[in-house]
Amino acid sequence: MMVPVRCFTCGNVVGEHWEEFDERANEGDEDPEKVLDELGVDRYCCRRMLVSHADLVDVVSPYQ
Repeated sequence: MMVPVRCFTCGNVVGEHWEEFDERANEGDEDPEKVLDELGVDRYCCRRMLVSHADLVDVVSPYQ
């Protein structure tokens, strides 16, 4: 789960791409640039937000 769901700069929804990007780029062996191209994330600000995001939901809320 990606929080925030929208890009800070342009307001585009980027949260819908987070899980697939995380699985393919961060945990796999694929190039993050190639994954973002295939997902259709074209804007620099949205790409930056996805690449630099650290998923802290498990750390912040351990009691589910």
